[in-house]
Formats: sequence, C-alpha cells, structure tokens
Amino acid sequence: MKLRSMLFVPADSERKFAKAQSSGADALILDLEDSVAPDRKTLARDMLAELISSGAPRDWSLWVRVNALDTGLTLDDLSAVVRPGLDGIMVPKANGATDIERIGHYLDAFETRSGIARGTVKIIVVATETPAAMFNLGSYAPAHERLAAMTWGAEDLGAVIGSATNKQSDGDWTQTYRIVRSMCLFAASAADVARIDTLYADFKNPAGLEESCRASQQDGFTGRIAIHPDQVETINRCFSPSADDLAQAKRVVAAFEAQPGIGTLGIDGKMYDIPHLKLARRIVAAAE
Repeated sequence: MKLRSMLFVPADSERKFAKAQSSGADALILDLEDSVAPDRKTLARDMLAELISSGAPRDWSLWVRVNALDTGLTLDDLSAVVRPGLDGIMVPKANGATDIERIGHYLDAFETRSGIARGTVKIIVVATETPAAMFNLGSYAPAHERLAAMTWGAEDLGAVIGSATNKQSDGDWTQTYRIVRSMCLFAASAADVARIDTLYADFKNPAGLEESCRASQQDGFTGRIAIHPDQVETINRCFSPSADDLAQAKRVVAAFEAQPGIGTLGIDGKMYDIPHLKLARRIVAAAE
C-alpha cells in the first residue's frame, strides 16, 4: 500500500470526492472531523457507508478520518464506516499508543460484525495535536499491528498551547513546530511505519510546495498530506525515487547480495556500509 500522497476530501461533498478520484493520489482520506459541520455528520456517515459498500473499482486506498475520542463521536463513526472496502482510519488528537490500542479493540468488534478479517482496517495516527501527545511519542514503538503510518499537525496543537503563529516571517516553521515535526519523524521511524509530513497550506504555490516536499523527503519523510488535487502530482514526484537514485540503490543492494556477510564494500571508489544498504533497500521498496 503506497502512501506517498494522501488527499483530504470532506465526507459530505460528492463534488469534491468525484474530482479527487482522478487526482492520482495514492490514498483518499474521507474526512468526518474538522471539514464536516456538526449538523452534517450523520449525513456524511451515511454517504460514506454507501460509498465504501459500493464495490466500485479504484486504484487508491480509502481511509476515513474519524472524530477524536474525546468528542463522543468515534464509535458512531466506526459503526458506519467499518465494512468491506475500508482500508483504514485516521485517528486525530491521539494522546499516545493507549488510544490506538483502545481503537484497535473497537475495530476488532466492528470487523467481526461486518464479516471481515481481524486486522484488515489499518490506522494512521495524527500524533502531535495535544500537549500530552508530545510526551508519549515514544509509546508507539513497538508499533500496534494496525499502525501503518504517523503524521503530525500544527493547528490544533497551537490552539491548545496558545501560540500566536506557527510560521516565521520567511514562511518556515517556528522553532516550536520544527521540534514537533522532528519528534514525529523520529517516533514513526522508531515504530518502523510510514512517515507522513503534514499539509502545505498554500495550494496555489506549486513552487513552494515542491521546495518543501524536496526538503521533507531529504529529511526522511516518506509521503505527505494533500489538501487540493493540484498538489498530488508534485507530492508523488517528490516522494518517488528518481531513475538515477533507483538505479544506484539497486547496484548497492546487488553488490551486498553478491557478497553475503560482508559489512563494507566499494562501488566506483566510494565505500558503502550497512546503513547505506538499509537506505538502498528503502529506495527500492518505495519504487515497487
């Protein structure tokens, strides 16, 4: 399951969903949380239930962002959407791995009710949206069997801690949010799950998005949230290895496989060791 690009779509908008399907995104996140008004959540659940059960062919994975546990709406969301055809859910405002374990138990029951195999529905966690969450990032490792990816967010956390802004005058994150971003990257790496960078809000600035995605990929993120279909192509391209990078990674992997048991070897006058091999294997896997 590729998760380079994950496009948010309000669950109550047929028009936006229709457009999103042809965006080229690896995954669509049908949102029941912030983008759906309280008086439309029941309607959105009904629309999602019909969509998931339609059985229509698709070349993208289908995820649903449910409402946070402290809203009292999560069980109603899961009851509506856990059915054959759902690939996973996104859990917002999680405080740590105990929240994922709790939702995992809910999913066990709803999967059994729906006649689908236990563990089918995976989880992506938005892991940095509460102050408590920042102290529990290490709790996600070892990863819950359902945990597929971790991502981070700035807006909800900022509202709680009272920060006036999360951006500097040059558009880069402030020091507080650079720490948040880095800690999520480390936590996802420790749990050995996909590392998804947060959204780039200025969807009318493709050059800025590309620059940001290049930096994100170089830092170690493996994918990114999109908020507009026009962002998807750039995200997919930036989080896919170039032909040259892929060819070199395959050379490194082949060289180590040809000399099993060796820890260091030379290729074209440059020394490679086990960390290089691990990175090369990641690059090859990302292209499959």
